[in-house]
Amino acid sequence: MDLTALPTQVSDDSNLNHSLSASSSSHEVQEPILDNSPSKTVDPNAIILTQALTDSAISWRIHNCKISEKVVTQDMPLPFLYHYDSLDDSAKQAHPLTPALLAQFNTPMTANAAAEVIGITSDLLMSPWHVKIVGSLVVFSEALQLAVRLHWTNTGKRTQQIYTKSAKEALTAALKDWQFFGRIDVLYKNDKQILISIDEQAQADEQILTINASADYQKLSATHALIVIAKLEADKAQLPWFDTAILERLE
Repeated sequence: MDLTALPTQVSDDSNLNHSLSASSSSHEVQEPILDNSPSKTVDPNAIILTQALTDSAISWRIHNCKISEKVVTQDMPLPFLYHYDSLDDSAKQAHPLTPALLAQFNTPMTANAAAEVIGITSDLLMSPWHVKIVGSLVVFSEALQLAVRLHWTNTGKRTQQIYTKSAKEALTAALKDWQFFGRIDVLYKNDKQILISIDEQAQADEQILTINASADYQKLSATHALIVIAKLEADKAQLPWFDTAILERLE
């Protein structure tokens, strides 16, 4: 793929609309075509989605990075055992586990409530920050006429518990290990070159997914989305524009 490498950067709406001649906010989503032909030969000129997305020589740009869910709070309850485990050794020795405390182990409660159950002041308990950030972004290449909408989060759980002094520190810690997840939508405007996704673990006649040029986003099947996510996660350290866009959005 002979493309001139340019610095990857955050783009505004007008750049993406001009580059791809389609709005990235389109709500119409089509299904890509699964190539069930007997031949598994891949067109040598085809663009392979996972390879293209992780090719740092391509001038990828980030568009429309946004947050859809943000929770940073200390007010959510946790099972009693989490609170008790946060005590230092001297406090645990002074307040050993009794049958009454053991009976509370899986009971959700706040740090203040747990302190009352144990019989201590609340300042002896560390109250974690509960952090959940969910967002999306579009990464696009003007040269390939290709845009891919991805989703990201700091945790697959309800929230991530982080023990820090401030909410800002908790947010910084949570985003150190952010990850891609969920659905992937592809907007492809290039009718001169084939775009495909390959799932080598699928049945022989279902490995190649052809993504035709279209004015609308096309939703990848769950299996092909997982292939793309796995490749992005494996190569994320070499793709710093994702980190940059997400951290800038949170500031």
